[in-house]
Amino acid sequence: MTDRIDIDGSQGEGGGQILRSALALSLITSRPFHITAIRARRPKPGLLRQHLTAVQAACAIGGKASGAELGATALTFTPDRVRGGEYRLAVGSAGSATLVLQAVLPALLLAREPSRLTLEGGTHNPSAPPFDFLARTFVPVLRRMGAHIEATIEQHGFYPAGGGRFTVAIEPVAALRPVALLSRGPVTVLARALMAALPEHIGKRELEILRERLGLDRSQCRVDRLPDAAGPGNALLVELASPDGTEIVSGFGRKGVPAEQVAAEVAEDAAAFLAADVPVGAHLADQLLLPMALAGGGAFRTMAPTAHTRTNVDVIRRFLDVAIRVDQDDDAHRVTIGRGEDGTT
Repeated sequence: MTDRIDIDGSQGEGGGQILRSALALSLITSRPFHITAIRARRPKPGLLRQHLTAVQAACAIGGKASGAELGATALTFTPDRVRGGEYRLAVGSAGSATLVLQAVLPALLLAREPSRLTLEGGTHNPSAPPFDFLARTFVPVLRRMGAHIEATIEQHGFYPAGGGRFTVAIEPVAALRPVALLSRGPVTVLARALMAALPEHIGKRELEILRERLGLDRSQCRVDRLPDAAGPGNALLVELASPDGTEIVSGFGRKGVPAEQVAAEVAEDAAAFLAADVPVGAHLADQLLLPMALAGGGAFRTMAPTAHTRTNVDVIRRFLDVAIRVDQDDDAHRVTIGRGEDGTT
């Protein structure tokens, strides 16, 4: 067995991304790891349900863990051969099911057998990109890298009730290929207010703020009513589609927070992305690092890297011998994986 990697979970942004990336990379490289101070920089340190589910998911497809229990701040994971197949991964709370997927998706893309995952929990959670980001933003880039993957939502799950469900079908590939996302081009904007078991006027008020702040027409805004059983819940999504990809900016209704404030926050984030003139937003930048590193190359222009992104770079470097550079590029930043200008070797 390859020498174990020791990881300090309090490094950088000190959140659950460190654990999820370590699980994914361990499964792929067959290198075990021991992590301490899990989520040390969070108000409630240690494993919450969604993090424990991610560990259990990694064990199900090929590995074993010791010390993995709710609240644990340290654990050891030992990988085995990754096995495709059918898996049901249930968070058991409103914790993000989309984040659970991050721990196993890279390894299943490179497995020997196809896989079909059913994930249950939160699909629209304030602490994570929503399912729409997975399906409309992240998965299309993976397809450009050669992946065969389909993501389908069956039921929305909002915080705090959860209860959402989506499926992911994966046909493995021999290898991912590099891709460069360096220019954006013209942007088409669509704003949607998802509403479940809440008055429709909330969504209309949110969209009115977006129309005012982003200069949208009524034809670019719509309220999507969901079955009451999915609620109560409200998500405000701004889809920014361009030739090189689609960015999803999201916000979520919260008890005691006016609809106008939710919309103002989303409008500010969307305006910042538009002004940056880059094809890759902050959340996508974070998630692209690992598949591009596995492909051995790639490049993208993005906004100022977040603490999440910089920490993810550090974790990837512990498992893979791949060059990752982050350079200032005019008013944006350019991330290059591999040796060449476009990330190729």
